[in-house]
Amino acid sequence: QAAKPARTVVVAGVPDGLLHDEVMADILMIHFQMPKNNGGDVEEVSYPTMNKGVAYVTFEDQEVVESVLKKDEHRLEDKRLSRYYPLKVTRYCENVS
Repeated sequence: QAAKPARTVVVAGVPDGLLHDEVMADILMIHFQMPKNNGGDVEEVSYPTMNKGVAYVTFEDQEVVESVLKKDEHRLEDKRLSRYYPLKVTRYCENVS
């Protein structure tokens, strides 16, 4: 199994302050598990983080990271959200400042 950073993506654009943090983490987990989002098994969602509107999603397989990054547009949609929110999904790097 690849090291955790290699299986993690950074998700920016998470709507802040709309829902409880646990609910938002749950919505993110569901989003990244959906085949239509090129997702797969999620090991962990870190939200909230020190950066506002940013979450870290760790997958069980590194291949899922690659497919998630290939998807052109991630839209966070849920019946608990009033609209969809575009997400910016990038590879996790240790040296993100």
